[in-house]
Amino acid sequence: MAVHTAAHHSSAQVLPFRESLLAMLGVSFVAMLVALDQTVVGTALPTIVSELRGFELYAWVATSYLLTSVITVPIFGRLGDYYGRKPFVIASIVVFTLASVLCGAASSMSFLVVARGLQGIGGGMLVGTAFACIPDLFPDSVVRLRWQVLMSSAFGIANAIGPSLGGFLTQYYGWRSVFYVNLPVGLLSLFFVWRYLPHLRHIAHKERMRLDWPGALLIAVALGSLQLFVERLPEHGLSLAAIGLLAIAAAAALALWQWERRCAQAILPVDMFRNASLNALFTLAVLGGFTMFSLLFYAPLLFQGGFGMSPNEAGVVITPLVVFITIGSIANGRIVSRIRNPNRMLYVGFAMLAFACFAVALASHNTPRGLLMAVMIVGGLGLGFVMPNLTVFAQQTAGREHLGIATALLQSLRMIGGMIGTALTGTLVTQLYSSGVHKALEADGALHWFTQLADPQILINRNTQGALVGELAKAGHNGAPLLEAAREALVGAIHLGIALAAVVALVSLWQTRRVPLIKLQRKVEPVIHAD
Repeated sequence: MAVHTAAHHSSAQVLPFRESLLAMLGVSFVAMLVALDQTVVGTALPTIVSELRGFELYAWVATSYLLTSVITVPIFGRLGDYYGRKPFVIASIVVFTLASVLCGAASSMSFLVVARGLQGIGGGMLVGTAFACIPDLFPDSVVRLRWQVLMSSAFGIANAIGPSLGGFLTQYYGWRSVFYVNLPVGLLSLFFVWRYLPHLRHIAHKERMRLDWPGALLIAVALGSLQLFVERLPEHGLSLAAIGLLAIAAAAALALWQWERRCAQAILPVDMFRNASLNALFTLAVLGGFTMFSLLFYAPLLFQGGFGMSPNEAGVVITPLVVFITIGSIANGRIVSRIRNPNRMLYVGFAMLAFACFAVALASHNTPRGLLMAVMIVGGLGLGFVMPNLTVFAQQTAGREHLGIATALLQSLRMIGGMIGTALTGTLVTQLYSSGVHKALEADGALHWFTQLADPQILINRNTQGALVGELAKAGHNGAPLLEAAREALVGAIHLGIALAAVVALVSLWQTRRVPLIKLQRKVEPVIHAD
C-alpha cells in the first residue's frame, strides 16, 4: 500500500481542489439523502396511514427507522476506522436507496415498517461513515471547517424544502413518490462517491481485525431498549414495561462497558471516555441534542395548534430556524479559525440557543410574526455555531485512530439527547395538556368529548374542529370556548416544555467550561491510500 500524505497540496488536503470539490459533492448528496427523507416523510404520514389502514403502527413508521439507525451509527463508525469509509458509504447508499423503493412499493403498514427499518440501517451507516469522510479528505482542521459548509448547506437545503416538497409530492403524485424521490438523489450520490471519493485508511493492521460481535450486540440492546423506552414514555408514562426497558438498557450499557474494557479490538474504545476533552464534548452533544430537537419538534406544534397559524404560516415562521443553521455554520467556519480561543463559539452558540428557547417560551399568539422569525434566526445561528464545532473539536481531540468512532458517537449521542428531550418534553406536554382539557370539559359537563380533544392534533385540523363544534352544539354546549381552553392548555404545556429546553441550554453553557482549550492545528498526518 502506498502512503499518501495531505502535505502534497498547499491547502493541506488529500486531493487537489477539483477532486476535493467532486468528492465533497458526493458526501453532501449522501447527507441530503438522509435529511430529505427525514423531513419529507413526516408530511406524507397521515395520507399513508389513511390509505394503508394501520393506525396502530403509525408511530412505528418513524420508530423502526430511528431504532435501526441509532444502533448502526456507532458500529459502522468503528468499522470505517479499520477498513476505510468508502466501501461502507457505497453500501449504505445502495441499502438506503433500495429500501426507499421498497417503502414506495409497500402494500401494508407492516411491510412499510420493515422497509423503514431497513432504510434506517442504510441511514445509520451513512451517518456513521459520511461525516468522518471530511477529516479524511481534509486533515487540517481549519481547512476542514471551510469545506464542511458544503455538508451544512446540503442539510439546510433538504430541511428547508423537505416539508413543502413532501406536501407537493403527496398532493399531486401520491405518497409513494415521497420515497421514490430518493432514487435519483441516491444514484447521483452513488456516482460521485464511487468515482471521486478516495479509499483511505488510518490504521495499518498486521493481523486481520475480528469484529467485536458481543460489543455490537450490547450496543444494539442498550440503544434499542432506550429508544423503545423513549417512544413509550409520552403516551404511557412510567409504566412497568417502560421501567423494564430502561432497566434492560442500563444493564446492557454496564455489560458493554465491562466487556469493552477487556476486548482487544473493542468496537467502542473505552480509553476515549478517559479523555476529559472528549467526555465534555460528548456531554454537550447529548445536551445540545435535547435542546435542538425539543425546539424543532414542539415549536411548529405551538405555532399551529397553540397560536392558530395555518401550516403555511407556521412554515414561514419556522424556516429561518433551519436556514440560519446553515448560515451560522458558514459564518462559524470563517470566525472560528481567526480567533485565539475557538471554544468561545460554543459559549456564544449555547447562549443564543438558550435565549431563543426562553423567547419562544414567553411568546403568545399576539407576538408579531416578524419578532418570532427573528427569534428563530437567533436559534438557527446558535445551532450553526454549536453543531459543527462539536464535531470538529471531537475529531481534533480523538486522533486518527478513533476518528470515525468519535464522529459517529457524537452523532449518536446527539440523537440520544434528542430522543430524551422529545420524550421528556412530550410527556410534560401530554400530561399538562390532558389535565387542562379534562378540567375545562369537566367544568362544562362535557367529559364525553375528552377522547376527541385529548389529542392536540385536533387543534391543527380545522375540518375536525368544525365537526366537533357541531357535535357539541347539538348537545347544548358552546364548543368555541372549550376549543380555546384546549388551545390555552396546549400553549401552557409547550411553554413549560420549551422552558425546560432553555434550562438545558444554560446547563450546556455552564458545561462548556469543562472543554479544554481546543487548538485548531494546521498539521498533516499520513494516511494510507487503500485503493
